[in-house]
Amino acid sequence: MSRMCEGRVVVVTGAGRGLGRAHALAFAAEGAKVVVNDLGVGLDGTPGADGPSLHVVEEIRAAGGEAIAHGGDVATSAGAASLVAAALDTYGRLDTLVNNAGFLRDRMLVNLDEDDWDAVVRVHLKGHFLPLKHAAVHWRAEAKAGRTPAARIVNTSSGAGLLGSVGQSNYSAAKAGIVGLTLVAAAELARYGVQVNAIAPAARTRMTERTFADTMTAPDSGFDAMAPENVSPLVVWLGAEQSAGVTGRVFETEGGRITVMEGWRPGPTADKAARWTPEEAGETALKLLGRAEVPGRVYGA
Repeated sequence: MSRMCEGRVVVVTGAGRGLGRAHALAFAAEGAKVVVNDLGVGLDGTPGADGPSLHVVEEIRAAGGEAIAHGGDVATSAGAASLVAAALDTYGRLDTLVNNAGFLRDRMLVNLDEDDWDAVVRVHLKGHFLPLKHAAVHWRAEAKAGRTPAARIVNTSSGAGLLGSVGQSNYSAAKAGIVGLTLVAAAELARYGVQVNAIAPAARTRMTERTFADTMTAPDSGFDAMAPENVSPLVVWLGAEQSAGVTGRVFETEGGRITVMEGWRPGPTADKAARWTPEEAGETALKLLGRAEVPGRVYGA
């Protein structure tokens, strides 16, 4: 039986640990050649002592797969360009990009430093934009040359980006931005044969096992709902040709559950066909809110 990603070349950022590692191993198990990117930084983005991407490459090769390591910073144009070049120079093609790299610097808003805001937004949001851009430039050139690809991009948002999370304003803002980036990229790149989707995963990683320690602990037996490997099957499918026609979507995934998120959509409305007074606007807004669905609860509130 042919494997789902046989012959495809897949790039996964932040693939040295946690979700990224699980994705890289899952793609390799389905026949993909994998470029394993990881900068090897600590939980807060400071330089680490080892190169975890090399360990993942060794795991893939030990299982009979093909993979190379890339240690560049994908939140720089040079690093993102070299990531795409690594796939093309080594394997001669690029089919799927999984944007996953990120770290945390959690603070309540009044204690959040500007540097901590910039650092988190940089790695999550800019670290999605730049690899996406450089991959898209390649795929656009392929399409214009008459070789329209079956290309796939899977971005990584979060429940924090969809609902908010107390103590994570920088992270939540970046993850919400990734949803917006996904929607625009899906619309712009469709003509070149590129599909762009996002996931909002819940799983046990270095970032979550501290923040949500009570819910992330592995059980002594039975199904481990928070294992990062539970998220990867959906990511593999989104990165494969079999997902043809699915683009501009956000999926929440946790354990054995997959949810299609419907995002912001129009709810109750009122039209006066003229300018409101402030009092009228307020009275109307309250009436509309009374008819609207209650929004999801902010994590930690």
